[in-house]
Amino acid sequence: MRDTVTGSSGRTAAPEPTTTSPSASPDDSSASRAESSATAPEAVVPPAPGAEQYAALDFANSVIALPGGQILDFLDTPATTKQWLMDRGLAPVDVDIQEMCAARSRALREQIRALLASRVDDLPAPVGALAALNDALTKAPAASLLRWDPERGLYRAPSHPTTQIVDHALASLAADTADLLTGPDAERLTACGSPPCNRFLLRHGRRHWCSTRCGDRARAARAYARRTNTGTNTSTN
Repeated sequence: MRDTVTGSSGRTAAPEPTTTSPSASPDDSSASRAESSATAPEAVVPPAPGAEQYAALDFANSVIALPGGQILDFLDTPATTKQWLMDRGLAPVDVDIQEMCAARSRALREQIRALLASRVDDLPAPVGALAALNDALTKAPAASLLRWDPERGLYRAPSHPTTQIVDHALASLAADTADLLTGPDAERLTACGSPPCNRFLLRHGRRHWCSTRCGDRARAARAYARRTNTGTNTSTN
């Protein structure tokens, strides 16, 4: 079982959570899971604020800790990884994603999460996470070539062979991460303040949760804590 990133901002899921793939039930065979289509993340949990602006933030949030100790992982299988990349224009429809590529995507995601967590917690950037991000950046150039087609006209297309599509997708996500962490929006980066949620977001005003659902849960938890505290004080008087 893969571990999620831990830190002082409360991004740790319950021990040994159940990992749920959005594309199939636990009883499906691996072959049928590979052929099934993935559910878009926003159909299950709406994107966190900032995720539509930064693909890297959306990438980091592609593993979601849910109440009850469950984990929803949108890169859990080659099929879901392919769908996630396709939905964001990072891979063509005919790309063949193998488990090794899905595993590489999950590994980079955890390193990006570690970098985001260190920024939120105002801690030094982890050396291993920096090395992983820079390695992804140098594996593939970010530029696409300008091409001409009689039917399409001018268009941009990667210069790499299809075997390097994942390299370029991860390089693009690594570059977006670097832009986020070094740009003006880095000051707005925070972690959802509604446990067990492990998502990151760009803060708007005083809002510290990633969705209405998490906000409602946080308010309910505060109300319960106040009632409990009031009851305790009354019983001791």
